[in-house]
Amino acid sequence: MTKKQGDVLRKKLIAKVKIAQQQLGLDDETYRDLLEQAVDKRSASQMSIEELEIVLVLMQEHGFQASGKWGRKPSVTANKQPLLDKIEALLADGKKPWRYAEAMSERMFNRKQVQWLNMNQLHKLVAALQIHANRQEKADA
Repeated sequence: MTKKQGDVLRKKLIAKVKIAQQQLGLDDETYRDLLEQAVDKRSASQMSIEELEIVLVLMQEHGFQASGKWGRKPSVTANKQPLLDKIEALLADGKKPWRYAEAMSERMFNRKQVQWLNMNQLHKLVAALQIHANRQEKADA
């Protein structure tokens, strides 16, 4: 593994540890105590890849469940399904997770979940994702 690949992996593991902290509802002091218990360090940024993996195993033993890399497609009514399929396709083409669409939904419509959008809002979200895809395509060309 190159140094750059190691750095990228380490950053991803740190992010995963932070997600686990949030999912488990750990306050900062409890979180740091858990880190110290696991690898005798109180900050994830001071840990090696191996130490971060040990911390993640411990957090999984405490109930942390890592979701898939891309997240899960929301459940919606049958009339919204074609738009959701289009959103899924645009996300896949752009190599973006479902969290990306949720963040756009929150910014554009103040709705934290894509499934809470109405038909008009879903159309606007599809349009925004398509515009982003077109810009990305133009930039890559």
